[in-house]
Amino acid sequence: MIFDGKKLLITGGTGSFGNAVLRRFLSSSIEEVRIFSRDEKKQDDMRKRYVSDKLKFYIGDVRDYQSILNATRGVDYIFHAAALKQVPSCEFHPMEAVKTNVIGTENVLEAAIQNSVKRVVCLSTDKAVYPINAMGISKAMMEKVMVAKSRNLEGFGTVICGTRYGNVMASRGSVIPLFVEQIRAGKPLTITDPTMTRFMMTLADAVDLVLYAFEHGNNGDIFVQKAPAATIDVLASALTDLLGRPDYPIQVIGTRHGEKAFEALLSREEMACAEDMGSYFRVPPDLRDLNYAKFVEQGEEKISRSEDYNSHNTQRLDVAGMQELLLKLDFIRAIQRGEHATPEE
Repeated sequence: MIFDGKKLLITGGTGSFGNAVLRRFLSSSIEEVRIFSRDEKKQDDMRKRYVSDKLKFYIGDVRDYQSILNATRGVDYIFHAAALKQVPSCEFHPMEAVKTNVIGTENVLEAAIQNSVKRVVCLSTDKAVYPINAMGISKAMMEKVMVAKSRNLEGFGTVICGTRYGNVMASRGSVIPLFVEQIRAGKPLTITDPTMTRFMMTLADAVDLVLYAFEHGNNGDIFVQKAPAATIDVLASALTDLLGRPDYPIQVIGTRHGEKAFEALLSREEMACAEDMGSYFRVPPDLRDLNYAKFVEQGEEKISRSEDYNSHNTQRLDVAGMQELLLKLDFIRAIQRGEHATPEE
């Protein structure tokens, strides 16, 4: 295993993704996993949950360069997951999204380069494609920072690449735990728009995508998983049927600040140059410099346009297909058994 005897740092590591990585890695021969975040309570919860000598905790904030510089000393690899992700919150506080998602990423990558970290994988979102909200715009800028920092790294020994994915099912703060809470409380499910589509992937899928990017990425590459999608109406029907509450009441409340009818994982321009790698797409960076005239003289072909890859034109799940995907979640299976489960940690 490539992580044998290595040290891994996860920024924002107290979140759902960090916990999923720990469940995958702590029993392996990895030497150390560092959890970097600003939430001491969640760090203490994780310390008690996993009780592992391999696990180290660092209090800090990606907005503070010195704190991330200290945490990356001696680290081999970084999974950069720290971010502000809640769309309405970022709409009301856009500069906070910029400070964490853009400037914070610059800090992480500069610290990685200065400390000779071998590989960094930055986690992005489908909302960065054709962004209309502050969260998506800040993540799109995060990707631009990632690609820009990945240039001219020859001789530094650091590889920086990224991933982009959609809705991670049953992660904290996502819609599935909200629906479960509403059912438990006897309240109607609140749905913004029944026809809205979203990509669906499990936390295990998210970890697999990051590991694939880690193993196959070159500087500036962005990887996406080919993922199915479902309407919110299908998701609600599949979940209520699985929990023995068919025909459960639904209240349509309208779209929230900054929400889109569908999400795209790849733009038309990216699809035109994307490499199909089976279960994933790889989008290479544009390696031209600012001297465009020389590329015209060299007869470089113009990029042809094609259709983008979005949650309306990908594989569409019906209720049965959505239920099959939901049953992959420990959270849902536990609830079916009558246990008072909490969302994926």
